[in-house]
Amino acid sequence: MVDREGNITALFYFRDQPLTSDADTQEIVLEVCKDEGLQQVIWISRPLSAAELPSRYEVIYQEGVRRYGHPRDGTRPQTVLWPAGRTLLAIRKAAAGQQRLIMIASGEQYERCSNGHEAATGHRAAVHIYELLDGPEGPQK
Repeated sequence: MVDREGNITALFYFRDQPLTSDADTQEIVLEVCKDEGLQQVIWISRPLSAAELPSRYEVIYQEGVRRYGHPRDGTRPQTVLWPAGRTLLAIRKAAAGQQRLIMIASGEQYERCSNGHEAATGHRAAVHIYELLDGPEGPQK
């Protein structure tokens, strides 16, 4: 699926499509900016049970540590950030008491892209990420 808003084209890949062949992947979103190119990759896991979550989280977390060093806590609960806030790993609620993992990696020119998005739409590109992380109920407590 393709969605365009302002200067950003989002390419959505759903479970069982190319890029999402991993059994734990529900969706991958690639955000391509008109002038800056690919600036954001968003990975969303399938809903995970309480028994599955810790091992899945640990694998991703340790890979982040291996690549970027130790993260800092994010401003939202159950969220960690790596260098300059450009890579994020979060745990969020899913249906029926399950949870999902969300990982977001942003490119070096994401802020420039977001500025262009605000000029075209009246809101920063990050507002869409906040909606994803916070859900319809708003920020998690």
